[in-house]
Amino acid sequence: MGDNMSILSVRGRGSFDFEVGKNLLSILKKNGIMIENPCAGKGYCGKCKVQILEGLNDDNLQEHRKFLSEEEIKKGIRLSCLYVPKNDISIELIDNEEKVKILDKGYLPDFKIDPLVKKECKKLSYDSLATSSDIEAILKSEKRALPIDIIRKLSDLEEGDIYTLVKYDKEIICIEDGDTTGSLYGFAVDIGTTTIVASLIDLNTGVELDNASSINPQKNYGLDVLSRINYACKEENGTYELSKSVIDCLNGLFEELCINNNISTENIYDITIAANTTMLHLLLGVNPKSLGVNPYRPIFKEGRTYLSEDLDLKISNKTRVYCLPSVSAFIGADITAGAIVSKLNTTKERVLFIDIGTNGEMILSDNGKMIACSCAAGPALEGMNITCGVRAGVGAIEGITIENDSVSIEVIGDKYPNGICGSGILEAISELNRRNLVNKSGRIKKKEDLEDDFLKSIIIEDGKKRSVVLVDDIIITQNDIRQVQLAKGAILSGIISLSNHLNLTAKDIDKVIIAGQFGAHLKVESLVGIGMLPKEFEDKVNYIGNSSKSGAVLCLLDKSKREEVKDVLDNCGYLELSLLDNYEGLFAKCLSFDINKLL
Repeated sequence: MGDNMSILSVRGRGSFDFEVGKNLLSILKKNGIMIENPCAGKGYCGKCKVQILEGLNDDNLQEHRKFLSEEEIKKGIRLSCLYVPKNDISIELIDNEEKVKILDKGYLPDFKIDPLVKKECKKLSYDSLATSSDIEAILKSEKRALPIDIIRKLSDLEEGDIYTLVKYDKEIICIEDGDTTGSLYGFAVDIGTTTIVASLIDLNTGVELDNASSINPQKNYGLDVLSRINYACKEENGTYELSKSVIDCLNGLFEELCINNNISTENIYDITIAANTTMLHLLLGVNPKSLGVNPYRPIFKEGRTYLSEDLDLKISNKTRVYCLPSVSAFIGADITAGAIVSKLNTTKERVLFIDIGTNGEMILSDNGKMIACSCAAGPALEGMNITCGVRAGVGAIEGITIENDSVSIEVIGDKYPNGICGSGILEAISELNRRNLVNKSGRIKKKEDLEDDFLKSIIIEDGKKRSVVLVDDIIITQNDIRQVQLAKGAILSGIISLSNHLNLTAKDIDKVIIAGQFGAHLKVESLVGIGMLPKEFEDKVNYIGNSSKSGAVLCLLDKSKREEVKDVLDNCGYLELSLLDNYEGLFAKCLSFDINKLL
């Protein structure tokens, strides 16, 4: 072994040679060991913790202390992105993966069951030598030349044989022995930046038989889309790695659903996928570099159909895969899916559709006239970049009330709290605002400025730094509040900009639809309480759950919905907020907790 090489031992995972001078996170990645690093190793999320068992050095200790407690430091816990081993080292991985609540349900409007793939059972007969056979009739009816394997299958049939034609968009894609009309299935898939959901659908009845979900494995390459675009562009084989990770995940979900429901993968004929524009590019192995630089143009926007084998999906090679269309780089197929679920293209009302998450996307429809925008809300709303933030899983605080000299908390799973998730941080800050623990600019007040003794007792003052204790060592810092203000400023400024574009006010909006993984956990009171939504919206909000998956279901079961979603693509305008006059000024005003003067 060279002088510049050492050995990394990972408990339970084996030993690996590594080049001294690289950080531990990159060494782990190179050897196929992926750990959570939402910021893609940039050193500002504090999530990539490992425990150093042997070979510990204290270089860069002050940087680690920004994210780790003294107890963790003493135990040898370090952030792998900041830790550079100098010699042989032994470590243990820390299980940071929460059992996350994944939203797999969504509202479905009325629709007809008319899938693109259909089956037709036949009995082969030859009436006479003078009459064309069934086989000849089939060959003549096809507008395209049939694949040779189908012709060979036809030639093997004997008179009286029962067989089933499988047609996709009226074209024969295969022939099956016997009557298989009762076995007609498909998958509807939502690929989110954070989570992936797949539903098994009976295409004859329209019934959702089962669903399966997973954390998007691409999180190991970065929490947000820009981090993943950056990884794809800068790392050798980066696009391939990101694509393979999501394909492997889909294969696992598909296999799980088929096994659990005793269905052969050969009876899966159609898959519809809704996802944001970056996720679609990465799914297909398309380099997303054009999405990360001005003017942010996607390589493709239209809805397209592919063969499953072209995507390396371990499913029948006759299965078709339809990816829904996107409006722009930042308004993806997940939003166009939500648009048809919400009927934004046909509504006779003024409807605002919002998908609140890391990327806050929204469409405002004025009697079918649609305009969309996207605003970078950031990861705070999903519990990231928050001092004690975690995803919405078991042990996460999701609700908070400050009343009667106490802080009452709601914890997912009724377990001991291990942190606070996005809905919890939003509700907590709404409570801080309601109880006047913060001023309108978001600054935590000094103890001396408060009259209530209990409120004074939950404020920690460390010199000029102040924070609020929720329970035990779970706190909200001034920076946490700023992170949420940035998110709420982004969402609110988007709402105001769209309304201004259509010459509407908050009072003019008839209905507000909130969709998505994060939106489902939010309380209207919290959204209004921090000024993310105007007070005029308080009685107009409807939650529709995972509308991305619901839109994929619609396109799977009703072929006309594929034309409808194309109509959204063709008729939805896009408003680039950064190009608007004085948008920066509007955004700055939207950071305040006092927004009445804006609306």
